[in-house]
Amino acid sequence: MLRQRSVLPLLVILALLAPRPSAAQTAHPAPAPGLDTAGMDRSVKPGDTFFEFANGGWVARTEIPADRSSYGASTALVELTDQRVADLIRGAGGNAPAGSERRQVGDFYASFMDSTAIEAKGLAPLRPTLDSIAALRDPAGLARFLGSTLRADVDGINATDLETGNLFGLWVAQDMDEPGRYAPFLLQGGLGMPSREYYVDTSAAMADIRGKYQEHVAAMLELAGIPDAAVKAAGIVRLETRIAESHATREASGDVPKGNNHWSRADFDARAPGLDWAGFFAAAGLEGTERFVVWQPGAVTGSAALVASEPLEVWKDYLAFHAIQYRSEVLPARFVTQSFAFFGPVLSGAREQRARWKRAVAATNEALGFAVGKLYAERFFPPAEKKRAQAMVSNIIAAFGERIDRLDWMAPATKREAKAKLAVLKVGVGYPDVWPSYEGLEVVAGDAYGNAERAGLFRYRQRRALLGRPVDRGEWVMNPQLVNAVNLPVMNAMNFPAAILQPPYFDPRRPAAMDYGAIGAIIGHEVSHSFDNQGALFDSRGRLRNWWTPGDFSHFEASGAQLAAQYDAYRPFPDLAVKGRQTLGENIADLAGLAASYDAWRRSLRGKPAPEALGLSGDQQFFLSFAQAWRRKTREPALRNQILADSHAPAQYRAITVRNLDQWYPAFGVKPGEALYLAPAERVRVW
Repeated sequence: MLRQRSVLPLLVILALLAPRPSAAQTAHPAPAPGLDTAGMDRSVKPGDTFFEFANGGWVARTEIPADRSSYGASTALVELTDQRVADLIRGAGGNAPAGSERRQVGDFYASFMDSTAIEAKGLAPLRPTLDSIAALRDPAGLARFLGSTLRADVDGINATDLETGNLFGLWVAQDMDEPGRYAPFLLQGGLGMPSREYYVDTSAAMADIRGKYQEHVAAMLELAGIPDAAVKAAGIVRLETRIAESHATREASGDVPKGNNHWSRADFDARAPGLDWAGFFAAAGLEGTERFVVWQPGAVTGSAALVASEPLEVWKDYLAFHAIQYRSEVLPARFVTQSFAFFGPVLSGAREQRARWKRAVAATNEALGFAVGKLYAERFFPPAEKKRAQAMVSNIIAAFGERIDRLDWMAPATKREAKAKLAVLKVGVGYPDVWPSYEGLEVVAGDAYGNAERAGLFRYRQRRALLGRPVDRGEWVMNPQLVNAVNLPVMNAMNFPAAILQPPYFDPRRPAAMDYGAIGAIIGHEVSHSFDNQGALFDSRGRLRNWWTPGDFSHFEASGAQLAAQYDAYRPFPDLAVKGRQTLGENIADLAGLAASYDAWRRSLRGKPAPEALGLSGDQQFFLSFAQAWRRKTREPALRNQILADSHAPAQYRAITVRNLDQWYPAFGVKPGEALYLAPAERVRVW
């Protein structure tokens, strides 16, 4: 996926803000068609530094906006999309009937924007939660509170550490052993910083961040009028550090067979003593569930033990802080300002808080994403573009199948299984065939805090209600207005939201070579996720089963190891290198997806020569479009965070995936001795 966060087995994603539009602004210019030739730097050799050759001019003249930790092609599209969505939302409420989705959307956004009402209420909306925490008297009560605040992790198992402060998270998805049923996956969580490395890394830089985090915790407690804030903050950070010590690493969380641990209800008492699991599951509404998948068992065991061993008062302080932090966006401005002071400059490098309207769009998308998406698709995704995208997807899938047929190292039995899996891929383009309903979600005008709370609980109950139902392979996990794409390997399904199917990735005004180099490689990337080092472990039914011959799988693993070593050599900082094994699934998908898209583009020409454009050959257009799709500048704190916790390599290294494709070399005259040159035997060939 394009996403700047983690991606693991049930969801494999791609992801990528905007000047405030005036109330009257309703039209937004789309990017110019074609390649950005002015953004290139022709003074460098493409064989030495292809990212700079394709993007050096853009890098030199582009400043990262003050409210951003990074900026690139995808970010510009996010800004455009957010502007469009904001206009749609502002016009959604109006005279819409009470209780209608349009009214829900309009009221949710307007309530978030009403900072005057939020200031007037102060901490009153949060007070019942803080009072409930203060009233906890024993570990049994603590267990019930933890269960009552269990929430659905909207990113699925791809979240290594939940960012809500909840001790655990729930993801409901297709069972890997029994693909016909949904299973509840219990995930590690409980941390306020992005991942365990921020707590256990002994470097001076990480120690400095931990010190600033503790100061932030104390400041938030002080703003809420909680006494002895500094002492309590120290205890909270110590507790989070102990939680982090039991967490699985990012790489370990990506090991599918090790994560697929089925526990019975009785197993929790035996394997994870210390937490009153009966009370926890009852409060979570899961008392009748007898089987769970525990993805990081060490974290579940470790956190449960801490419930028993750590003082109740420290747990209460911890819960109070996270209750404040989690809802800080809908509390008075002093909480928003303090939260940004840490999570902005310290953790991401952003220098300014995003405008409130941008945060309101994000919050409305999270709460009512498909209701907003319905408005977006109607306005900005015409049927002709959906049909064109579907044709491209079909062509790329066909090209991938032809690549399987041509593999000289794969046995016929393995090829048959791979082709069977490819044949059942369910591809969603633009928006879902059946729109999810928000019936039952109460949105109250003027109640920003309550709306956020009710939306989170509504989403959790929606996911929980899937347990016991037949699996729906047509389910969408991304909103149409999201600039991203996703593969769900267990379901053998993909979502390509409408918002990513527009310029600069997808544009009917330019040569096909450019579209195939940009959106085509993204489509190929998602198709390839079904065959990366994680996706390849699932058969055509989505069952975790080894369908490979031993020799074929050994060859596949050797190619993966070769690619991992290639990325291990990329070093953005003297003290920090890209983690080839951690990013392997995404790197395989980049490589196989680019190769499949190239073949599909050539296939689309039906034997005719590729037309030149802008003085560039067809192959040059294709590869430059790919590299420009990955143009990005990132501030150092955010880049370090990505390397530590994300399954995606930094964009500049994704752009040089091209060095593994034979066709790239003659297209740009790349010769031995140039920095990116790989001898044919050294070029990684996976699919």
